[in-house]
Amino acid sequence: MKVSRDEKEPCAARYSYPKVQITVLLFLGARNHPPGALRIGSTHSNSILLYIIESPSRLVVWICFENCLPHCVSRSIFLQENSLVLPLYLNSTSRCNMGQMLGCVQVDQSTVAVKENFGKFDDVLHPGCHCVPWCLGSYIVGVLSLRVQQLEVRCETKSRDNVFVNVVASVQYRTIHDNARDAFYKLTNPPEQIQSYVFDVVRATVPKMDLDAVFEQKNEIAKSVAEELEKAMSNYGFEIVQTLIVDIIPDETVRRAMNEINAAARLRVAAQEKAEAEKILQVKRAEAEAEAKFLSGQGIARQRQAIVDGLRESVLNFSHNVPGTSARDVMDMILITQYFDTMRDIGASAKSSTVFIPHGPGAVRDVAEQIRNGLLQGEAAVPSLL
Repeated sequence: MKVSRDEKEPCAARYSYPKVQITVLLFLGARNHPPGALRIGSTHSNSILLYIIESPSRLVVWICFENCLPHCVSRSIFLQENSLVLPLYLNSTSRCNMGQMLGCVQVDQSTVAVKENFGKFDDVLHPGCHCVPWCLGSYIVGVLSLRVQQLEVRCETKSRDNVFVNVVASVQYRTIHDNARDAFYKLTNPPEQIQSYVFDVVRATVPKMDLDAVFEQKNEIAKSVAEELEKAMSNYGFEIVQTLIVDIIPDETVRRAMNEINAAARLRVAAQEKAEAEKILQVKRAEAEAEAKFLSGQGIARQRQAIVDGLRESVLNFSHNVPGTSARDVMDMILITQYFDTMRDIGASAKSSTVFIPHGPGAVRDVAEQIRNGLLQGEAAVPSLL
């Protein structure tokens, strides 16, 4: 035996017996259960007892009423597709009470109950306590919730640029209070009907758009779905409160490609900005180097001018203070002084390269003679060039 929750009757359990003949027997005042029967349910006061006898080809259900009338329960027990559907409140301690046996029914808040009389629609019962005399053929056939319900629909379709996407729509709907009769009798399964309309609208709208447009215009898609649902479901007693496109999921390969395109575009912009920064850096470095060389040249020129002015001043002062000395003698002395200064600098620096200079008692005079001859040769060569 397979026991499952009945989808069409939320307050019922379905006992399925494929390819088995089912027989339901009602007994009043039964004290002892049938031989070999299995007890499957009872009420608080054991006033209703359920027994079953299973065989390979037949199922016998014994429903025994001790202290209540059979009509209280028998209307909720029915056979459908080789299944026995029993109300779950047979195992409850709160449903089968004296009020129900006397025909009093309670309807909860935000719900309405549909009452029939001998199989014909009679009335819609609002929240509160109502008298439903079962002895006169009246009974409750179902209850509808007036609360907002949400249905999530996932629809696969294709965009205009041949990209398959899954569009996830969330539809919030509720039963119209004044149209509860239509909502109960006109549709067998409202969620499936709503899902069909969502499929129809989405698969008619998305193929007209490119993938990027689908993301940009999802509000327009939701509006189209809401308009179509409102127009269709209002005839069946349902109100469409809100329709949302909560997610658009392209194929995984397309998503990776889109991410790579975006990443490549950003890398290209980053490379351009980096090259521009390096260009500016090179230009600024060249400008700084040119400015440094210009200032260095000015410094060298001023340094040489200062040296020449100092030499001139030294020669004039020495000639004035030491009578009988010529400018040549002064220049020889200056050359000797600079020679010794150069020797001192070469020996003082640890990083200086080794320089071999002939040195002896006449070395200074030889160096001075070489410098003087070089200057004289230069002066002699200038007129010939002119």
